[in-house]
Amino acid sequence: MANVEHLTEQTFKVKVFDFDTNKEWKYTGTLPCIVDFYANWCGPCRAVAPILEELQKEFAGKLYIYKVNTDEQQRLSSVFGIQSIPSLLFVPLQGQPQMSMGAMDKTSFKKVIAEVLNVK
Repeated sequence: MANVEHLTEQTFKVKVFDFDTNKEWKYTGTLPCIVDFYANWCGPCRAVAPILEELQKEFAGKLYIYKVNTDEQQRLSSVFGIQSIPSLLFVPLQGQPQMSMGAMDKTSFKKVIAEVLNVK
């Protein structure tokens, strides 16, 4: 079982979106994904982390869950206009991604996974 994967700017460009090359959104992944922009010192981020770990196991093979440390990846956070954390980017295979700010409970995550990412 895969764990939630931590991305750097370089791995983000390969697995999600190469914002230096493409001006228009073009998701490069093979499954829908969630990108969690977080920081280690953030209480709500720490509350969301175990939920994302559970969802990664539940939806293994159906979606990817990535984490981006906003303290370590400041340029990447800046490109996406991250002002508050946690910020969650929901990326469907087709169409535009949607950003959500603030912690969510597991039920809310499952609703967004079904409705935005079209993963059952």
